[in-house]
Amino acid sequence: MKNRVIVIIVSLVLIVSALFYILKKNTKSHSPEAKANYSEKGLNIEINYCRPYKKGRTIFSEAAEKVLQPYGKYWRMGANEATTFENNKDIIINGLELKAGKYQIYAIPNKESWDILFNTEWDRWGATEASHKTDVLKTTVSTNNNADFEEQLLISFDNRDSLSTPYLNIHWDKTMVKIPFTCK
Repeated sequence: MKNRVIVIIVSLVLIVSALFYILKKNTKSHSPEAKANYSEKGLNIEINYCRPYKKGRTIFSEAAEKVLQPYGKYWRMGANEATTFENNKDIIINGLELKAGKYQIYAIPNKESWDILFNTEWDRWGATEASHKTDVLKTTVSTNNNADFEEQLLISFDNRDSLSTPYLNIHWDKTMVKIPFTCK
């Protein structure tokens, strides 16, 4: 009898694991995986995220409206897993130090500015908000709500050659934020 129970439990675990894998793979067909990379003078930054589409929806707005991402609420900056940010050297982000490591990067968008946060809980799935106890950096940046239209979420870096300071850009719909950073 014990062997039968063990076989049933193991079978259920395998079935649930397989279903989770299939669900995870299927959702990425709607919001494909992407990477943004930055490399200069030994500093390497890699951001892994999933790129949802606008699909005619209102992306950023007041919570009272039918909106995908209400102002003032946690946003994982993508779809599926948490968006990860990995840097091999200590950096300065908008005047604040971020130690080398791997983090979840997320935002709390508002109309005029966004709070950008880095959290040590990077290995997460879904839209559940991270514990603020594990946030290691929080900064506020201005929002441009009149940027060129971008159908699909795009995270990128500005070309260092034309700027004195490089920027991490988050751009979706007509909203863009630019986050300055430098190597420490």
